[in-house]
Amino acid sequence: MNKLPIYIFTISFLFLSFTSFAQEEQSDEESIDTIIAFKEKYGLRVGIDLVKLVRSFTDDDYRGLEVQGDFRIYKKYYLAAEIGNEDYTYDEPNLLINTKGSYVKIGGNYNAYSNWAGMQNELFVGLRYGFASFSHTLEKYKIYTSDTYFAPDIREVNRDYDGLTGSWIELQFGIKTEIFNNLFLSAHVQLKSYLSDKSLNDFETLYVPGFHRTYQDSSIGVGWGYSISYLIPIFKKDKEQEVSN
Repeated sequence: MNKLPIYIFTISFLFLSFTSFAQEEQSDEESIDTIIAFKEKYGLRVGIDLVKLVRSFTDDDYRGLEVQGDFRIYKKYYLAAEIGNEDYTYDEPNLLINTKGSYVKIGGNYNAYSNWAGMQNELFVGLRYGFASFSHTLEKYKIYTSDTYFAPDIREVNRDYDGLTGSWIELQFGIKTEIFNNLFLSAHVQLKSYLSDKSLNDFETLYVPGFHRTYQDSSIGVGWGYSISYLIPIFKKDKEQEVSN
């Protein structure tokens, strides 16, 4: 398994964590005993998944794009959603199949991080319901046999399976850090549980857009994301915060 994406994610996650909490540690050293009034921003934050974007240029078997959005509705609660499209070719020694389709994930986030005045960082946990609509194209497969006397029996079929669907529940843990005014970098991990799909008669569904790889003996999936987003402020609310040493 290529461990480079895991290393990149780990380094990025630690960097974002350090950036987010460094400001809070610095604030603890200051001596302030006043009530500070400030404006909190509420608005629509829109971004893209950088992992899928980069992979589309580096992996010949993959094309994908995901647009993300969230909207702060009350203090630490956010409505959140992702919508995307993927085109993936599963190329194994015994099977070649292409999957393409779209997906949407809808849910919300809770920010567990206590920001001080002016900060908009997040240490969040999120829940999503995911739904995908996709198609398979079975391009070729090899008949399995333990007899090596005869040449491999490879069947090229190019058979399409349209109108497929799948759904899942997804739990997310991540961090968002404001690197410039209204511009955020974020990283998160995903724990998924596959719920249902439209079954096939010939073979099992191997890949679902938005969920990724599926396995016959397990409904559990994992994933991760690294994204950049921009907050479009719509309105502001007054907030008072007491800071003391």
